[in-house]
Amino acid sequence: MSRFEIGEEHFLLDGQPVRILSGALHYFRIHPDQWRDRLVRARELGLNTIETYIPWNAHSPVRGEFRTDGILDLGRFLDEVAAQGMHAIVRPGPYICAEWTGGGLPGWLFTAGAAVRRHESTYLKAIQEYYEAVAEIVVPRQVDRGGPVVLVQVENEYGAYGDDKDYLRALVTLLRDTGITTPLTTIDQPEPWMLENGSLPDLHKTGSFGSRATERLATLREHQPTGPLMCAEFWDGWFDSWGLHHHTTDPLASAGELDELLAAGASVNLYMLCGGTNFGFTNGANDKGTYVPIVTSYDYDAPLDEAGRPTAKYWAFREVIARYADVPASTAPAAHVPGPAFTVPLTTVAPLWDVLDVLGPTELHDHLPTVDELGQYDGLTLYRALDDVAPGVLDLAEVRDRAQVFVDREPVAVLSRDLGEHRAVLPRGGRLEVLVEDQGRVNYGPRIGEPKGLIGPACVDGAAPASGATLDRWAVQPLALDDVTALTARVRDAAPVDGRVVAGPAFAHATFDTPDPDADHFLDTAGWGKGVVWVNGFCLGRFWSRAPQRTLYVPAPVLRAEGNEVLVLVLDTAASHVTFVEDLALGHTEE
Repeated sequence: MSRFEIGEEHFLLDGQPVRILSGALHYFRIHPDQWRDRLVRARELGLNTIETYIPWNAHSPVRGEFRTDGILDLGRFLDEVAAQGMHAIVRPGPYICAEWTGGGLPGWLFTAGAAVRRHESTYLKAIQEYYEAVAEIVVPRQVDRGGPVVLVQVENEYGAYGDDKDYLRALVTLLRDTGITTPLTTIDQPEPWMLENGSLPDLHKTGSFGSRATERLATLREHQPTGPLMCAEFWDGWFDSWGLHHHTTDPLASAGELDELLAAGASVNLYMLCGGTNFGFTNGANDKGTYVPIVTSYDYDAPLDEAGRPTAKYWAFREVIARYADVPASTAPAAHVPGPAFTVPLTTVAPLWDVLDVLGPTELHDHLPTVDELGQYDGLTLYRALDDVAPGVLDLAEVRDRAQVFVDREPVAVLSRDLGEHRAVLPRGGRLEVLVEDQGRVNYGPRIGEPKGLIGPACVDGAAPASGATLDRWAVQPLALDDVTALTARVRDAAPVDGRVVAGPAFAHATFDTPDPDADHFLDTAGWGKGVVWVNGFCLGRFWSRAPQRTLYVPAPVLRAEGNEVLVLVLDTAASHVTFVEDLALGHTEE
């Protein structure tokens, strides 16, 4: 058992000064069989601590549930941290941002009427249930009980959002009531108003920044007169968004910023150490007037790349850290080993319309519902008007986030939220169906928690609702894609692919053997339009020809030597083959 405290000048471990040298690893963005590898690389970088968020919405997709299976096994992750002789910082939010869908807040919070990120009874009751579930894992793994956890963070950059001190005090009480005894911290950008709004006198303030360390630490010190200075998010890279460039920072410049921070005597948490991947439908989005979804890769230009391999930034940081701490010998390969490169054909294909019966039930509504009303908080949903439409213009209040419009199952339009599109010309009459994709829930700012799907009313020819031209009767089917076992079996036995292009919306299937099942693979998406890929039932995430990302990361633990299965949801078109390339291709940079 040990005691971890915040002293007058330093963090104290059993009364002795200690500097936190930490790196961010999100267990939910890395395959669990690869956690140990990433942790070894962290230790060999010279780090002594690992930091992670906890995504409430991933653990609790429905209220009353707290999943800890597979990639969500937080207990196993913390035990792996301890096995490497490292400490842990846990950030349970409840809001985490993290470029994660919804900022980690479950969609059901909003349908329950909660007013989030402030002192409100419905919200606080839900947080209490969440914290109690988290505590079952974290409390017995605190440092004073022989575990690795030394700090727990309250909320996340709250000063940029609000100033409800009663809310922050309630979170402290809820955490303490669950048995959390470690010191509690807050984090904010080192702007005076953010630091003032986002914390309490009895919470230790930390900063988030990636440059001008001396200046920003001075600002932090003005608002944190005693105790150790800490940059709890040292931004060593940045995330990418669809339609923009791949962000990179110069390794030596980043290392210089880190050196300035450590020379000032501060503790640090590298954000990120290894970013990992937004597997499945977990990417978030930003909306500062225009909706911009985040890509599948969360490589972040971090010291360890998306596949966990040391980059030039890793070695530059290691050299800096060695000036301030003991750095163990490295076991990392001198160079990246290329992944297997080969191509296999997509062999069978099933139109979406032919497999709807294995994709979940349909609900009937006498109004145009959002997908949140159906309990669907990610993925895709199919809307079908129960009354045939006449030729004209379909007018929706808003599309969130991308809608493919069909009449008698022939495509007539694509409406994209980021382009402000919400009208579609219907060149002929017939059965109207709209396939809507939630491209990621907003993770930062005032639009957190907004409902998704088609936002009504839905009118034909722009008529006002009183004219009787609204479409009020709908059959709506949230597509069940969490478990694609039955879907894969159906597509495996579907019609053969005929031609060089697969036309969507459809599911296509391929099988392949790999010459090296122990190696990570990199699936090339350059010949495909838009969609989603699963390998052996594991959802790699979304692809989109919009750029910048051009590969999907396939973790080695997902693979086997023979009989691997690829399932591709093709939303528009895709080349009729699957190609694996030697390395990540994350897209063009600004230069």
